Amino acid sequence: MDRAQKEKVVDELGQIFESSGVVVVAHYAGLTVAEMQDLRARMSDAGGAVRVAKNRLAKIALEGTPNAPVGDLLNGMTVLAYSEDPVAAAKVAVEFSKTNEKLQILGGAMGGEGLDVAGVVRVSKMPSRDELLAQIASCIGAPASNIAGAIGAPASNIASILSTIEEKAA
Repeated sequence: MDRAQKEKVVDELGQIFESSGVVVVAHYAGLTVAEMQDLRARMSDAGGAVRVAKNRLAKIALEGTPNAPVGDLLNGMTVLAYSEDPVAAAKVAVEFSKTNEKLQILGGAMGGEGLDVAGVVRVSKMPSRDELLAQIASCIGAPASNIAGAIGAPASNIASILSTIEEKAA
């Protein structure tokens, strides 16, 4: 890899570190190509990505970014899982590591805060952005459906009373 290619990789990694809501660092020694493709597919489905990069170049890219604490984790065969959603990459990485022991989570960073393994697991248990939006929408919609039900209830009560009176009269 020549100098221009290295500079390009450092720039790409710098953009990843700056724009990602969460970055998870893991060892991937022993993963087959098929297992790595499975991890990439799962991460892509969740809105994230997986990147294998030279640790030295990743450390250079980390300089001056909020995710600088990740640099201490970059030793050995490491893979970076990242996403804009602050929990998506952590969820996928933790789920994948439960079924495949070859992926060992080392830690990560979220919003400039360094995370250890337990921190990544805690982040993975948080609801995702889409789940939070669905919860908010249901909270907003619940009062409206209650009001509609309350408005419609007297009319249905009157209708049932009238039908009862009609049945008794007949």
